[in-house]
Amino acid sequence: MVTKQLRDSSDEADLRRADSLAREIFSDVANKWALLIIEALGERTLRFSELRNEVEGISHKMLTQNLRMLERNGLAERKVHPTVPPRVEYTLTEPGQALRATVDLICDWTHQYFGHIEAARRGFHA
Repeated sequence: MVTKQLRDSSDEADLRRADSLAREIFSDVANKWALLIIEALGERTLRFSELRNEVEGISHKMLTQNLRMLERNGLAERKVHPTVPPRVEYTLTEPGQALRATVDLICDWTHQYFGHIEAARRGFHA
């Protein structure tokens, strides 16, 4: 990544830590469920059951795991309302919204090059 650009030891160490964190984040969010959850939460705050309905095909376990990962990375917030039964809502944080903007750019890129990608796949013979 960018660690090769600076040679000062403290700057280099900071960049190495940032690169390591970036790899971890990329590894965490680069799955279809995380991206779909980020997209769904980008529109509004949702309860767990609403989110499960929005993200078609996701299991209870996968939704729970991905929401925990998004919370751990500071991309989503979980708010528990003191009711019986407890009402739990999820929303994207500011960094989560910024990541959503990046995901939207990737989606735009996919739409722009959709035909090219399909043609390349049709012509590819492994």
